[in-house]
Amino acid sequence: MSAPLPILYSFRRCPYAMRARLALAASETEVEHREVLLRDKPAEMLAASPKGTVPVLVLPDGQVIEESLDIMRWALGRHDPRGWLAPGDAMFELVAINDGPFKRALDRYKYPNRYEGEDALENRARGLEFLTGLETRLSASPFLCGEAMSLADAATFPFVRQFAHTDRDWFAQQALPHVQAWLAAHLASPIFAAVMEKRPVWAPAPA
Repeated sequence: MSAPLPILYSFRRCPYAMRARLALAASETEVEHREVLLRDKPAEMLAASPKGTVPVLVLPDGQVIEESLDIMRWALGRHDPRGWLAPGDAMFELVAINDGPFKRALDRYKYPNRYEGEDALENRARGLEFLTGLETRLSASPFLCGEAMSLADAATFPFVRQFAHTDRDWFAQQALPHVQAWLAAHLASPIFAAVMEKRPVWAPAPA
């Protein structure tokens, strides 16, 4: 009998879930993928992680990893054939800015009606400041931390994708040629295509 696999609760379009799936794929970690609808979360997922957000990884020993960055660290810590952890701890400073100020601006730019008193264009400008910093980095090297893709790229580009897709025409007109090329390359990559494969919504087997 084969050993049980880790169970991944995921939602295809969630950028947090995207980056967790990318790290699991890069680490060659096989999981039982359970695609969920965020408006109809399965009881099994909520029992494992009551906070009700994706991704959630349930290990065979019952341990629950419920933050995307922790899933990335866990997967790549076990096996990192692509060297995504090679840049070391310094790259997590960049990821923290992505997950903090940039994500805050992104949410208020993309969903202004959810945030009373917030101006979408002001938040777009704040997001652009982060992208300008990425442009500087990418003008010096093809990836955020040097000559090879790392966790920093995988953890960041799903959010840049979401920002770019909010107004594609505006994004295309910005003086961000290196960011635009970097994003396009990631979106066209085989690993991204693999983790974005459409899956049916998971449902428990009938009793």
